Amino acid sequence: MELCPPLTEEDVRKLKVGDVVYVSGEVVAVRDRTLARILEFVRAGRMLPVRLNGGVIFHCGPLVRKVGEGWEVVAAGPTTSWRMNETTTKLLEMSEIRAIIGKGGMDAAVKEAMRKHGAVYLAMTGGCGALAAEFLRAKEVHWSDLAAEALWIFHAEKLGPLLVAIDAHGNSLYERRRSR
Repeated sequence: MELCPPLTEEDVRKLKVGDVVYVSGEVVAVRDRTLARILEFVRAGRMLPVRLNGGVIFHCGPLVRKVGEGWEVVAAGPTTSWRMNETTTKLLEMSEIRAIIGKGGMDAAVKEAMRKHGAVYLAMTGGCGALAAEFLRAKEVHWSDLAAEALWIFHAEKLGPLLVAIDAHGNSLYERRRSR
């Protein structure tokens, strides 16, 4: 199935743990410090440089190089999502993000926020950053002062395969695995 942001709550509620999806459209790359700044802006009522409602965020610190007037995405593998649990829970409460791409899963508080607010966690295999770069085109960069954690806006073209690892119904592939 192909997901094309902006996504609606109805779009993501159709997905179930184990579904394989691809994303085509705007994807926003964030890491720890980027998420902290996004929350800072939202709390202060400041305008963000990106639209989050209906959006897809990607836990990723991409390797991007300047080429002429634009950029080339060299590698864009997922970073471990677990360490962003607290900021992600808050972000889901304050925005209408509909999907998060990452690796390693997220905790029960994030799972509950996804169930409550209508979002999904899409797992990407680690170590595939060069392959993922093939499906991403860099559109904009903001907050360059954050260096490797700058906010990147990409256009994705069938980014994936991605596995629905936490769905909007409170199901988690990670919990099912641990309970066996």
